[in-house]
Amino acid sequence: MPLDAPYAERVYAGVVGKLIGVYLGRPVEGWAFEDIVARFGLVDRYVSDMLGAPLVVADDDISGTFVFGRAVEDFAGMRVGPAEVGQTWLNYIIEDKTILWWGGYGRSTEHTAYLNLRSGVDAPASGSAAMNGQVLAEQIGAQIFSDAFGLMHPGDPAAAAALTRAAASVSHDGVALDAAAFFGAMRAQAFVSADLDLLISTGRGYVADSRLHRLIDQVCGQVREGDDWREVRAWVDANYGYALYPGPCHALSNTAVVLAALKLAGSDFGKAVAVAASVGFDTDSNAGTVGCLNGVRLGISALPAKLREPIADRAIVVSADGGEAVTDASREAIRIVNSARLLRGAEPVELAARFDFSFPGATHGFSACPHRPSLARPRISNTVGGGLRIDVPGGSMVAISTPTFLDPLDSAANFSTLASPTLYPTDTVTALLAADAAVAVRLYSLYAGDAAVESRYSDVFVVDSSELLSWEVPAVGNLVPFRLGIEILPVGEGAAVSVASVDWTGAPKHFEQSGILLSSIWDTKPAALAPWVSSARNWEADFAGTYCVSHPGDGGVVTIGSRSWRDYSASSTLTLSLHKTAGLVVRARGHRSYSAAVFSNGSVLLIDQLNGKRLVLAEVPYQAALNCPLEVMLTCVGDDLTMAVDGKVIAHARSSRLLGGGAGFVVERGTFTADGFSVRRQSKRFSTEQRKATA
Repeated sequence: MPLDAPYAERVYAGVVGKLIGVYLGRPVEGWAFEDIVARFGLVDRYVSDMLGAPLVVADDDISGTFVFGRAVEDFAGMRVGPAEVGQTWLNYIIEDKTILWWGGYGRSTEHTAYLNLRSGVDAPASGSAAMNGQVLAEQIGAQIFSDAFGLMHPGDPAAAAALTRAAASVSHDGVALDAAAFFGAMRAQAFVSADLDLLISTGRGYVADSRLHRLIDQVCGQVREGDDWREVRAWVDANYGYALYPGPCHALSNTAVVLAALKLAGSDFGKAVAVAASVGFDTDSNAGTVGCLNGVRLGISALPAKLREPIADRAIVVSADGGEAVTDASREAIRIVNSARLLRGAEPVELAARFDFSFPGATHGFSACPHRPSLARPRISNTVGGGLRIDVPGGSMVAISTPTFLDPLDSAANFSTLASPTLYPTDTVTALLAADAAVAVRLYSLYAGDAAVESRYSDVFVVDSSELLSWEVPAVGNLVPFRLGIEILPVGEGAAVSVASVDWTGAPKHFEQSGILLSSIWDTKPAALAPWVSSARNWEADFAGTYCVSHPGDGGVVTIGSRSWRDYSASSTLTLSLHKTAGLVVRARGHRSYSAAVFSNGSVLLIDQLNGKRLVLAEVPYQAALNCPLEVMLTCVGDDLTMAVDGKVIAHARSSRLLGGGAGFVVERGTFTADGFSVRRQSKRFSTEQRKATA
């Protein structure tokens, strides 16, 4: 199948379907079937609000799916196999915090595999039954984290099954790999056929284990479209229930649930995900698997508006690459499409703007602003080629907004939710708008302090025909914006406003945090620390400066920023004490992939950290004074890296391995404090004369 617009749209449908299924099933994950039915009956609508929980939250099934799929882009030009996906795990997972169920070695399959990887056991041995035992190796995770790999191989089930199996072998073995390959092949074939029986037949061609063949035969022989879902659930539980298998969440039990939901619902997307979310077992995982496959198979038009509109394409993908956490279905779909292109040796494509509304119904998270509940609720829609349409009622003011960081209204404690913003003070936002009648519009941003939400507004723009609005996002102390909005002031007869694009890119003109962040000696986690993602054991506000970072081993990294940060300088006043390695990081894409300038053993080093390999680009003797403040700046422009200390250039090197990513600190086996942190957009390299003049 060609990697064209229809393919991309099917990928988008698969991603939206995955999100719908996970968010539908997540609130009742772990509930007994009887309790689900007694409280909700069929879970065919979102029930999170009935339980006092937010709808869009971090979830392992979402984060693992989209993070592990980055292996293809991170190892572009290389054959991606188990070892490369294992390195991807190590780069993006922060121990005890992100993506996985941290249930303990020998109890959680993925936690066990991660600890094996960290101790030097490469994949696939890290997930093998020989190392971890058959019970652990055959739990569900192989099939729930693998959607992206199948989506990269439209119409090529063999390639999809092979890459899915390779990726899943990082943590699983045995029949769990067969189940992953089975669904991976079905996803690939779904791009070219909607015939469910054909997809099942195709998928089983990549199954070796007789137990899974028998399961497929029995489910397909037992379940018919239109069957009563409660009776089907009773049959699955009697024949493939958890009680029949060792371990907490066996792959075969959940494979039976997914197949049964697909068979009895036929071409009814909503019914299929509802059944998978209602029958117990692993509700969010199974509904997500069903939703992704049926999204591709049935297309975006098959996804019900009542399930699409509440989530508005939003997703939170938690990893060590914090700037990629607050995202949406369009962006994740394009990332998968680009991985498919890389696998075929083609050039990646990019969205025309951060938000270009190019997919049918895409909203990029925009909805009626939840922080402006007193305003009228506009009707929001999207037709391909028309952008986002906002129908404004006569005489009403409306406001729509999208998350750019973690919204306090979405706060949840189920999983550790680490993220950095996508938007920063001094970023310039552009928005291309048009209206069928003259309207007054202003852009705005919201900031969450320790006590209240603050708003900042642009000047008022008058929009009738096409207008390009431009606004520099203001600073509010040490805070960052968590929502970007468009406010439309009252219109007499009403109006239709279209948003063709919203965009910002690159490092901010000048973003900084400074001063003492603490409000008391007990306030070690003030709001200003929230945008930072830390794999260091201790990352806190300091009593005498701005931050303190400490880590007992290697790889203590703390970052802020996003992959669009390319040419910039990062600076801070560091006070070094006990340390093996300490310094500044730039262009971080995860916490084992970055460039850095560090003090180590009487030298300054410029390094590229690329997964498990540390490349020294330059080494200069330099005896850093301990317990004395040092003004350190690391500048990256193009392939140029330059480190200055107290205003003098100390080291310079060239590297083109990493050309965009966040900034921050690194410390290994020690501690230092940092007073202030600043990022400035740069466009020029240090000249040879400048380096000589300051050396």
